[in-house]
Amino acid sequence: MGADVRHSAGPWTGAAGAAEALRTHLGQVRPEFAAAHAGLAGGTEGLAVADVLRTVRTSWERRIDTAAAECGSLAGSLRAVARDLGESDAEVRAALAGVGVGAGAGAGSGFASGYGPGLGLGDGR
Repeated sequence: MGADVRHSAGPWTGAAGAAEALRTHLGQVRPEFAAAHAGLAGGTEGLAVADVLRTVRTSWERRIDTAAAECGSLAGSLRAVARDLGESDAEVRAALAGVGVGAGAGAGSGFASGYGPGLGLGDGR
């Protein structure tokens, strides 16, 4: 298991930003739907297709609202992961800083610097 465990908040916050951008874009779709359907009722009055189009539009609007809400929730969760990992790093770093060089932990053991071997905490990678 010799690999270092490393992480950075960058990918998490980048994904949160992408989710926010998608939510913003989805928020612009409803007005576009409204504009596209303007005058439709008058031009199709009495035709069965008008009811079908209204049903389809309502269904799509619900889906768009659901997707936008999910994107907003996801963005918040992704930012929380970035924050929580950073806090965990700080807690582990503080705990390891209290570990002194003791019996059996000679030079080169990795503990003298306050970090265990392979942890690579908070180095930005």
